Amino acid sequence: MVQTGRRLPDWLKVKAPGSANYLELKRLIAGLRLHTVCESAHCPNIGECWNSRTATFMILGDVCTRSCGFCAVKTGKPLYLDEGEPERVAEAIAQLDLRHAVITSVNRDELPDGGARIFARTIAAVKERCPDITVEVLIPDFKGNWEALAEVVVAGPHILNHNIETAPRLYPQMRPQAKYSRSLELLDRACRLGEVPTKSGMMLGAGEREEEIARTIADLAGVGCQILTLGQYLSPSQDHVPVDRFVHPEEFARWRTYALAQGLAHVESGPLVRSSYHAELQAGALQGAGAVHLSQLQAVR
Repeated sequence: MVQTGRRLPDWLKVKAPGSANYLELKRLIAGLRLHTVCESAHCPNIGECWNSRTATFMILGDVCTRSCGFCAVKTGKPLYLDEGEPERVAEAIAQLDLRHAVITSVNRDELPDGGARIFARTIAAVKERCPDITVEVLIPDFKGNWEALAEVVVAGPHILNHNIETAPRLYPQMRPQAKYSRSLELLDRACRLGEVPTKSGMMLGAGEREEEIARTIADLAGVGCQILTLGQYLSPSQDHVPVDRFVHPEEFARWRTYALAQGLAHVESGPLVRSSYHAELQAGALQGAGAVHLSQLQAVR
C-alpha cells in the first residue's frame, strides 16, 4: 500500500506481509508466470488475504491500456496476448484448493473484444479443473461491446462484478477513458443476459459529495446490482488523484445501512474493503439473502 502526503489514521494501518503462506503464494504466482491485482494495485489487504491463501488473479497481462487516476497498475501498450494464461490460472486455483475464485484483468482496448475470449476461456478452464468451485469475474467495460459481454456471461461465471468506482462528476480525473452511463448499462445488460448476480464497488474519499454517493448507490440498485463494496480511496503515488479525506468507519456503516435500504442484497463497507475482499463470504451472504442460489447456478451451467 502506498499513500503519500498524509498521515494514515489508525483504522487504515495494516501489518506488513511476510508470513509463510504469503511467501508460498508469492512463489506459486511467480512460478506459474501469473499476475495478481493484489500486487499490481498495491492492495493493503495482501498480507491478510495471502496468509489465508487467497488471491485475485489478473489476466490479460499486467499492462493496462487505460490511465485511470486512482490505479497503480502499469499503463502502456501491451506487447502480446498470452494464450496459455487460462490454464495456468486454473492450475494455481487448483493448487490453492479454493472454493471461490476471483478473476479480474487489465483493460485491453486494443483487442477487438477487449479480452472477452480469454475471460471466457479462463472461466471454462477453472470450472473444468475445479468443478466444485464458484467463479467471480471482475470485468472491464469492453468499450460497450455487448457481444463481448455476452461471451463472458455465456461462459457461466457465478458472480459478475464491474466497478462503478466513483461518482460521475469525478470520472474525468478518476476514469478518463470510461463512461458512468456505460458502466451502469453493462451491469443492467449482464443481469438480463444470464440472470447472473451482479456486483459493483465504489471508492470513498476522492472528493465525491454525500449526495453523489447516495445517487450512485441508488443507480446501482436501479440496475439490479446485488452486491456492493465500499472502501477508502488511497492514492498510489503523487502522480495519481490525491485523497480528499479519510472516511471514518462510522460513515461507512451508515452507507451500508443506506445501501441495504435501497435494495442491495449484500453490502461490504469499511475503510479497507476492496472489490474481492472476503469475496467468498459475500457469495455466501448472497445465498442467505435469498438472491440467486450459487449452487443452483453451478448445477445448470
